[in-house]
Amino acid sequence: MPGLLTRLRDRFTLILFGAPAPALDPSAATETDIDMMRRALSLAQIAAEEDEVPVGAIVYHTESGEILAQASNRRECDADPAAHAELIAMRAAASHLGDWRLSDCTVVVTLEPCPMCAGLIVNARVGRLVFGASDPKAGAVVSLYELCSDRRLNHRIEAIGGVLAAESSEMLRAFFRGKRGNGA
Repeated sequence: MPGLLTRLRDRFTLILFGAPAPALDPSAATETDIDMMRRALSLAQIAAEEDEVPVGAIVYHTESGEILAQASNRRECDADPAAHAELIAMRAAASHLGDWRLSDCTVVVTLEPCPMCAGLIVNARVGRLVFGASDPKAGAVVSLYELCSDRRLNHRIEAIGGVLAAESSEMLRAFFRGKRGNGA
């Protein structure tokens, strides 16, 4: 009965800590989330064409659907180890809003955030996170760590994973196949 035990644990966590557990079911995504993920995939394709790991991110106002910022990875172009798509987009969104708190925002990213980006998502008080492919090597939302739902932290995020995951995963696989084929 793992399903029942999981539901009971999640309900207990919600009652005790007021924190939503990560929703990995992509069917929880809204139409706006899916549209934004398609846009993020376009940004990821642009990153791949610039020889960057193909990850794209968008920050939008959850209620209105207004895009506040968008970005793709720029670590190679900028020689910046922190130039992850979601970090760049979140900085731009905060600047646009004139506030570091992104509690009324949804961050959409094609790949599960790493520990750095998941930490930023928590610290920026992001309201929602939607991601595409899971990252078994560096994912910090559900794969390796659960930073966005960790009850020890002062903020927890509603997270929805697996949205257009096949498209995100294939883009990443194709990029790294090409890298291996080029002897890189």
